[in-house]
Amino acid sequence: MSDPAPTTSTDPASDTPADATTPAAASAPADAADTAATAPREAGGARPPRSAATRAAILAAARDRFAAEGYERATIRAIAKEAGIDPSMVMRYYGNKAGLFAAASEIEVHAPDLTHVPHDELGARLVRHFLERWESDETMTGMMRVGVTNDAGAQRMRKVFAEQIEPVLSAVCPVPEEAELRSGLIASQILGMALCRYVLHIPPAVALSHDEVVAWLAPTIQRYLMADLP
Repeated sequence: MSDPAPTTSTDPASDTPADATTPAAASAPADAADTAATAPREAGGARPPRSAATRAAILAAARDRFAAEGYERATIRAIAKEAGIDPSMVMRYYGNKAGLFAAASEIEVHAPDLTHVPHDELGARLVRHFLERWESDETMTGMMRVGVTNDAGAQRMRKVFAEQIEPVLSAVCPVPEEAELRSGLIASQILGMALCRYVLHIPPAVALSHDEVVAWLAPTIQRYLMADLP
């Protein structure tokens, strides 16, 4: 499948290439967000809080628009409107729509090192880790929504799985040549619960405590990872 996120794109709302800032935008007076973007960095390299808040608003709006409309139909103008800023600020921070999508779809699952975990605790450790990640990082839920609504998001989710999750599971899989299959089965359970609990908000799934989710899912995850094939 070809990458649906091209290096250049045209914003349908303005007929302006989404990877080029117009002269008017480049010379426009700086608003508060622009001032934050160009302000000197604070000690330690961090930008002022307003800049971070602006970026967070842009990325949240981008995930909403990409999930609702897909990569091709989502526009810089619509994303900027939802974020409450001028479109030129989106361009200033991310360059073009492809750059914005890359930033909005960046996920770090921080999968745990399982090589020192007792074998009979692997399933519980994985389930608890992903519960904590989903509930501490809204990017995870945002990308789940994007991944189930358009090809670009699905491709990004597959890349995260291949690069961040499968290697961790392969390191403890008792039969290395079965690691890919077992990782896919595990993903089906963890992502299925995440979809029901955090995206669709299925009441029984939402109502479960962490301990209850672990008690229900961990034995299945453990079997997928360690048991003999049927």
